[in-house]
Amino acid sequence: MDYLRSAGDAAATHNCWAYRIGGSYRSSDDGEPAGTAGRPILAAIDGHGLDAVVAVVTRWYGGIKLGAGGLVRAYGGCAAECLRNAPKITVEVRQRARLHCSFDDLGSVHALLAQHQAEKHSEQFDVDGATLEIDAPASLMAPLADGLREASRGRIELETLD
Repeated sequence: MDYLRSAGDAAATHNCWAYRIGGSYRSSDDGEPAGTAGRPILAAIDGHGLDAVVAVVTRWYGGIKLGAGGLVRAYGGCAAECLRNAPKITVEVRQRARLHCSFDDLGSVHALLAQHQAEKHSEQFDVDGATLEIDAPASLMAPLADGLREASRGRIELETLD
């Protein structure tokens, strides 16, 4: 909400906005007729399939009434065009996990970690082998666990931490 207060122009007639962060969303018409600004901005965000996004559309009233349909088209169209041209950042959800393996399996473990885009955070050795703490893309964690079990004939189990 602090960002929204700072993003608008205090001299403008309306600073309408919407955001979506996961399942949480909210919008504001900021004095425009109900449903003519905030909801079309949110529809533009959803139409682009975006998440973790906030959009603010600022309007200075110039004396010409646009009507409800004109406002919906103006706010929704402006937001959609800006979102279309905005740079996008893909955020990948990662999962932390721990595993223990024998020295004989260590080479296979490192190869599978690389294949599944896993990053090693720690590796501690004991008389039986090594304990590794890793993280990997959440979408690749199940295939990584399957690969580790297969490569070790069931000796390696992946324990998720988060």
